[in-house]
Amino acid sequence: MALKVGDQCPHFTLPDQEGNPVAIQDFLGKKHLVIYFYPKDNTAGCTAQACSFRDAYEDLMGIGAQVIGISSDNTRSHALFADKYRLPYPLLSDINGKVRKLFGVPTNLFGLIPGRVTYVVHKDGSIVEVINSQINIGLHVKRAQEVINQL
Repeated sequence: MALKVGDQCPHFTLPDQEGNPVAIQDFLGKKHLVIYFYPKDNTAGCTAQACSFRDAYEDLMGIGAQVIGISSDNTRSHALFADKYRLPYPLLSDINGKVRKLFGVPTNLFGLIPGRVTYVVHKDGSIVEVINSQINIGLHVKRAQEVINQL
């Protein structure tokens, strides 16, 4: 079942692009989170989304938010992707899809392509916005900024 506004963010730990474990609970109580699930490194839509979060990263950090990207790609793929596009935030590797399942992120195109969903999480751990748009990739960053500015 998909998480919705008002639900609590599940606790999880996944490796980042350097292979270091990142525990989501280390951020809770300190920063708001923008957790975005995306289908695949180095695809056109995912690259556009990652770069839009990169371009807004300083603004998001300035308003107390941490950006985290998650896909099923391995840490090496994430490292190459982050380096190529100078992504300043962690990309977490969810190879078996366990965290995607915890959030209930849907698949698209007959279940073949992982969905693109962004969750804005208040620093208290509650989900305050869910942005689910495969097509309007720019909406994810814009809406996340709007929501965090209101917190």
